[in-house]
Amino acid sequence: MALMAKPLAQPPTHASLSLPHSLPPPQWLKPSAIPANHSKKLHDRALIVRRSDFSFAATPPSWSPAPATSPAPPVVKKRTRYRREYPGESKGITEELRFVAMRLRNIDGKKYSKNEEDDSSDDNDSMLDQGEERGRSGSEESDGDVGDTWHPTMEGFLNYLVDSQLVFSTVERIVDDSNDVAYAYFRKTGLERSEGLSRDIECFRQKGMVIPEPSNPGVSYSKYLEQLAERSAPLFLCHFYNIYFSHIAGGQVIVQQLSEKLLDGRELEFSKWEGNVQELLRGVREKLNMLGEHWSRDQKNKCLREASKSFRFQGQIVRLIIS
Repeated sequence: MALMAKPLAQPPTHASLSLPHSLPPPQWLKPSAIPANHSKKLHDRALIVRRSDFSFAATPPSWSPAPATSPAPPVVKKRTRYRREYPGESKGITEELRFVAMRLRNIDGKKYSKNEEDDSSDDNDSMLDQGEERGRSGSEESDGDVGDTWHPTMEGFLNYLVDSQLVFSTVERIVDDSNDVAYAYFRKTGLERSEGLSRDIECFRQKGMVIPEPSNPGVSYSKYLEQLAERSAPLFLCHFYNIYFSHIAGGQVIVQQLSEKLLDGRELEFSKWEGNVQELLRGVREKLNMLGEHWSRDQKNKCLREASKSFRFQGQIVRLIIS
C-alpha cells in the first residue's frame, strides 16, 4: 500500500512572506521508494521536510540592509569667537572715555593712578597735563620745570576766561535749543559755567581791565561744536562730557593757581557750584551711560576718537594763559 504525505491544510504564514499554495512532493517520497513498514515514521519526517521547504522557499523581503560603510568622521564643532571688549566697556561709555584719557596721558609720558574711587580727577588731570605740555612746548624754555616755564599773565588769563566763556555758552545753547531728544537729558544739570564766567568777566571790566575778543582757539572750537551737534549727537556729547569733566578737576586747579598768583587768592564764580559737584557730575555720567547703551559699536568708537580732539581744543585754550 503506497503511502503519500498528506498535504498541509494551511502552511504557517508571515506578514512579509509570500508562500506557494502547492508544492510537488520531494523525489525521495515517491510511493515506489517508501517501504510499508515505515509509513508513520516517514509521515512525520515528511511534515518536517515540508515545513522546512516552506521556510526556505519563501521570497526574501522587499528591503535589504544597507551596505556596510566606513564610520563617518567625528563632527568638529566650530569654535565660537567672541569680540574682545574695549577697556571699560562693561561699565559704560564714560568709563571707556576715561581709559582713552589715561592712554593719551601715557603718550605724553605721564603716569596715572588706577584708583577707582576718584576716577574723575584722574581723567581731568590728563587734560590739564596735556594743556600744560602744549604750553611748555611753545615756550622758549623747554626744560620741563614748571616754575621756569609757567608764567601766567593777567592778559593771558583774561583770554583764557573769554574763550572758555564762549565754549561753555555754545555748549549750553546747543543743549537748550536743540530738538534732539538726546540733548534734553543734559539741560539744567547744575554744571553750567557760562553765567559764572560772564559775572567774572564783567567784574574785571568794572575794574578797568580791557576785555579782549574771543581768540582763534575759542572761536574754532565753538564753530566745530555747532557743526558737530547737527551731524552727530554721540560725537557732540563726547565733547560735552569732556568739557565739563575737565573743568571740575583740571580746570579749577588752573583757576586756583592763577588766582593765587594774579588775584591774591580771590575765588572766582567760575569755580563755584550750587550743590555737590561730584554728585552733579555723577548724574551726567549716568545719563550718558544710559544713552550709550543704545549706540552701536561704531558710534562708540567714533565717540572715543573725538576725545583726542576735545583734549586738543581745550589744550589750545589753556595755552592762551602764557601767550
